[in-house]
Amino acid sequence: MKQRQGIGFEFEIDKLTNSIHNMITGDSFTTEVILVNSISELKVVLKKNGWQFNWKNELKQPQREVYKLSITNNQNIIQGLISLEVKSDHVYMHLIESAPFNKGKEKVYAGVPGNLVAFACKLSFQRGHDGNVSFVAKSQLIKHYEESLEAAHIGGRIMIIGRIAALKLTNKYFPNEK
Repeated sequence: MKQRQGIGFEFEIDKLTNSIHNMITGDSFTTEVILVNSISELKVVLKKNGWQFNWKNELKQPQREVYKLSITNNQNIIQGLISLEVKSDHVYMHLIESAPFNKGKEKVYAGVPGNLVAFACKLSFQRGHDGNVSFVAKSQLIKHYEESLEAAHIGGRIMIIGRIAALKLTNKYFPNEK
């Protein structure tokens, strides 16, 4: 997943699951999404360790919230990260990234990006925005997001996940949280 100023998201929804799935064993693991409160929580999240973005810098942005995805009861290993901004009528996804070991053909877990996007939708419902989430996509991935997330392309490279698609995602990943 890559995103540079004005270029747009380039993350692939590898699999929509109700958790994350180990690609070798096929086992499913429940997850939790936790607000990152300090830079010390991101001590191994570095470009030299295979991460593409400067997440410490992202955490310093006052209007943004950074969340980490981890397996339940194993919060020390970050499976993925997302940076969100709560706007007046929706949640905007600034960045999303799977951990380096969850990318490519040799990934350990599938379902990380879908899990994080579902969390963004859940947060939108919790903040009173009816599940609405927006982001800017790479041109070549617009169709992928329309198909995998049921996101609507509203012009340019702007994508919106509306209420119905957001409900499907949150019900899939967070079925016990109504």
